[in-house]
Amino acid sequence: MRHLTTFATASFVLVSPVLGHHSDAALEMDSIATFEGVVTEYSLRNPHAYFTVETTAENGEQVEWTVQMASAITVSRRGWTRDSLSLGEQISVGVRPAKDGRPYGLLEWIEKADGTNVSGEIVAGPGDVTDLEVPATTSTLEGRWIVDASSLGADYPGGLDQLTLAELTLTEKGRLAEAAYSQNSEENPELACISKPTPSMIVYTDLYPLEIEYNDSEETIEIRSQYFDVERTVYMDGREHPAADERYHHGHSVGRWDGDILIVDTANFADHRSPYQNGIPAGAQKHIVERYRLGEDGSRMAVEFFLEDPEYIVGSMTHSRDLLYAPQMAMIPFDCDLEATRRFVPQ
Repeated sequence: MRHLTTFATASFVLVSPVLGHHSDAALEMDSIATFEGVVTEYSLRNPHAYFTVETTAENGEQVEWTVQMASAITVSRRGWTRDSLSLGEQISVGVRPAKDGRPYGLLEWIEKADGTNVSGEIVAGPGDVTDLEVPATTSTLEGRWIVDASSLGADYPGGLDQLTLAELTLTEKGRLAEAAYSQNSEENPELACISKPTPSMIVYTDLYPLEIEYNDSEETIEIRSQYFDVERTVYMDGREHPAADERYHHGHSVGRWDGDILIVDTANFADHRSPYQNGIPAGAQKHIVERYRLGEDGSRMAVEFFLEDPEYIVGSMTHSRDLLYAPQMAMIPFDCDLEATRRFVPQ
């Protein structure tokens, strides 16, 4: 078997990797480790699919690499099935390796024994699941939506963690909390399959559909994200937010119409140690205003959010993007798997 080799990024970059629920802080993102070996495990789960490969180290010892992919939902949309890899199959792999030297990495490419390179089916950019010959259209905001990648711009940093790191200016308390955070500690909410609150469901339209449903009889609107099966209720009956001591994981949302624009105001958030996946916390003063507006041709929707949290953030952050109407996308349950969500943590 070929021994492990590490190359500079330029050597083998085919497409940018899709990260999931944790950031790339623990990975060597500027290098690629390559190895070949035999598949010993392959599982499609959320928030990450994994496979393991047994190979031979330079000292002759057998080493088992754990290779992280995107979620089962994401790789399935790229054509992957439970039969895409077989136990005992010989493959060559390129990964972004763990900084701590353990045999763990984020998949960059994979090549089978017959020379087939399948990296493009696993690792893909936002918006590539909506290539319809004729765009679907609607007359309301109701339905399922996914990002229009062209609306993100060439300088889009990618991912919730990178977007907020680029856009947020932190208070001293925020900086200290960010510096003290470790994704490998029990402080990380997602090690317990606890979802990220708003505005994550908008940012994660990079990969997962967002669904809007009206309930006129109860004067509410439901907003759902396939990512971590998040669901929020927006009260449209004119009520105010409750008292400040009533706090909720996803906040309390009230909405109103300004002409054809749906405005959603969310406050009363519970404390969250890492709502942006990078250790910047959120507190009781967090406040978000979202705006949703259907495009003229009914094939897209403009979405914008305004975020402030003076305990941890100086000033505010505003982000906007266009979503494409995507009724063909199924809201498959995410069903976060506790073992899969903790697997990246060193043992």
